[in-house]
Amino acid sequence: MKKLSLLICISLIWSCKQEPKKPSIAETLKTYTIEQMMDNESVFGGSFSPDNSNLLVSSNRSGIYNMYTVPTSGGEMMPVTQSDSSSVFGISYFPDDARMLFRMDNNGDEIYQIYLRDTTGAQTNLTPDEGARSLFYRWTKDDKSFFYGSNKRDSRFMDLYEMDIATFSPKLIYQNDDGYNMQAISDDKKYLVLGKPINTNDSDLFLYNFEDSSLVKINENQSANSGEDFSPEGESLYYTTDDGAEFSYLMKYSIAEGTREKVMERDWDIVGSYFTENGTYQVTYINEDAKNVIEVKDMASGENIELPSFENMDITNVGFSESEKLMRFYAGGSHTPSNLFVYDLVTKEQIQLTDVLNDEIEGEHLVTAEVVRYKSFDGLEIPAIYYRPHQASKENPVPALVWVHGGPGGQSRQNFSSLIQYMVNHGYAILAVNNRGSSGYGKTFYQMDDLNHGDKDLKDCVEGKNWLAEQAEIDGEKIGIIGGSYGGYMTMAALTYAPEEFDVGVNIFGVTNWIRTLRSIPPWWESFKDALYKELGDPNSADSVRLKAISPLFHTDKVTKPLIVLQGAKDPRVLQVESDEIVAGVRKNGVPVEYVLFEDEGHGFVKKENQIKAYSKILEFLNIYLKGDEGTPIEDGKPIEMETQQ
Repeated sequence: MKKLSLLICISLIWSCKQEPKKPSIAETLKTYTIEQMMDNESVFGGSFSPDNSNLLVSSNRSGIYNMYTVPTSGGEMMPVTQSDSSSVFGISYFPDDARMLFRMDNNGDEIYQIYLRDTTGAQTNLTPDEGARSLFYRWTKDDKSFFYGSNKRDSRFMDLYEMDIATFSPKLIYQNDDGYNMQAISDDKKYLVLGKPINTNDSDLFLYNFEDSSLVKINENQSANSGEDFSPEGESLYYTTDDGAEFSYLMKYSIAEGTREKVMERDWDIVGSYFTENGTYQVTYINEDAKNVIEVKDMASGENIELPSFENMDITNVGFSESEKLMRFYAGGSHTPSNLFVYDLVTKEQIQLTDVLNDEIEGEHLVTAEVVRYKSFDGLEIPAIYYRPHQASKENPVPALVWVHGGPGGQSRQNFSSLIQYMVNHGYAILAVNNRGSSGYGKTFYQMDDLNHGDKDLKDCVEGKNWLAEQAEIDGEKIGIIGGSYGGYMTMAALTYAPEEFDVGVNIFGVTNWIRTLRSIPPWWESFKDALYKELGDPNSADSVRLKAISPLFHTDKVTKPLIVLQGAKDPRVLQVESDEIVAGVRKNGVPVEYVLFEDEGHGFVKKENQIKAYSKILEFLNIYLKGDEGTPIEDGKPIEMETQQ
């Protein structure tokens, strides 16, 4: 018996020794093409049909955004529109029938108009005013009309209109002569909440009474204030404020008594709160360390309901049916695009309606971001989101990029990005920095770059580069900088004012001449213009001297490192001339410069065909000038020029 036991033990030990070692992800990692990575589908929105049988969503599965319907019980997504030029974005089903509202602009010019699609498929532009911008706000409580904003009367300001859906005749109900932003409308149509920007952080909040045209200021002190929603009974207004605090919290204002009461506070910004159709639930969004945290309170019990949970994913967005029995939600993360689900609040059953990750991509090959923090030049702690390639190690250090978000005042978040995952998959580490001036980390941090752009915010990015260089898995001699819009400006500022810090720059529709950009902002930004000037400077004043000094266009002679610039010709925010001139200026230095221009894009590339071309050009550029791949085509001793103008 003892001999038998000994034999069994020896056999078990031997079998354990012979068991093959499971290969690591780095050993099995596949390298994906840009076509494969961009074949991930992007789906958003989700308006319930009146009978709750379908959801109206927007998707880019055709290569451009169109409207689709998907059964709430699960099933195939069916196309509703088939545009092959301008993107179509679904707004809503009609409250009592299968008609739909959607919006379109002209290839990214941001002049949106509201369209009707009837049950026969016929489409009608409901706001056809030439050059006017129209934005849908909400349906009225009686479902007989909807509110929308339009700047057709004065291109600078959005007036408030009500569109009757029996006649589709608009009625002007609030003429906005003072540059207010419309934020909420009460169900009984008695009150309108108006915001007035003071600077890019602070704004005053007002309650306008339609009956007597009175205007009551809600906030007591200068602070950031935003009207969120009226209470179900209409007696109170809920709004967020950071009055006396670093982060925004939720307040309730009693309309009759004029009193204020704090109702919710968290350790991060509360960025939104609203009540469902019949007031059964209150939904609140919290920006917690660059990702959404959502709380849904049952108003009867005062307790938060338990939401579905997922391993290594978060619920990023929710919406409720009018009956409040169904909730649609999106769940995803930095490593996976968000999928759409429907959740039955009574039975607790949930159904996944989409599967947006390309079947050819193995999910484990994508990278989950990590939130890190590092000290800047003056000791300030800078938060950042780090994407570490699977193949990166001490033995195999990889090149890296500092990624700078848009803005000023934006935030890099823990969301999925096909471009980031594509670069990481091909062996580039990404550090998405939230330099001083970024939102989400308190108002003191947010205001730290005011009238200081291209200086301390740039130094934060340089310290991000230094942090990367200290990581064992990073090749500290191969670190570039990349960004779009404000991030594109930071790319050019880095190459101009810190020319030896980064090895390459990727400028995606970045500002290069602040004087021109601030003078040419779209007319519908008029209400925000003064606030923007307070942060950046007034280009029509003595501030223009400083603005010229921080504008890379006037200092292109300092650029010594390779640069790629990408631009949309329809961009109303950063004009094409910005990129045209920076390319011409840097090329005079004999520096390698590549330029990718798309005639049918605006401030952001939304068409898959263009995204594929743009992102493949970025990788080719990085492979040549940052990684130094030997397989790059060479002519006359230099890499082949990749200039592309579409």
